[in-house]
Amino acid sequence: MKSFAFALICSILMIAPGYAQEKKQASPAKTTEQSIGDLDVTIKYSSPFVKERDIYGGLVPWKEVWRAGANEATTIEFSRDVEINGETLAAGTYAFFVIPMENGEFILIFNSEAKQWGAYKYDESKDALRITVEGEEIDHTESLTYSISEDGTIALDWATTRAAFTVE
Repeated sequence: MKSFAFALICSILMIAPGYAQEKKQASPAKTTEQSIGDLDVTIKYSSPFVKERDIYGGLVPWKEVWRAGANEATTIEFSRDVEINGETLAAGTYAFFVIPMENGEFILIFNSEAKQWGAYKYDESKDALRITVEGEEIDHTESLTYSISEDGTIALDWATTRAAFTVE
């Protein structure tokens, strides 16, 4: 009987990892990388889906700091000092947060404490840079997506909204 129980447990343990890998993640981890001249940019984030939800002003409340993705805070890394919409930011890795506003603006935050879970321990005193951008209406994007173009535009697309900035 003990050998049967042992064999059963071993079988379950061998099958379980394969089953877990087949299960689709609710917000899969993604990385977006691009070189812009001599600048390397890397964005790491988890990508939630709209799933017929109201995103801005619903799932993501107005006027509140949001992790700009799911799970851990989104991070953005610059290989050298950059100018973001004309503002200087030192090379390094930053937690990237967003505050959506009802008027269509987005406050984009580059926070020096890169390793954070969500925005639960967000500390404004560690902000290296804050900029405000105007949101743009786009075609529906089901999965939150970051893109980096060769001309230096970095965009966050989700639902029917884009928040973008330029890097030089």
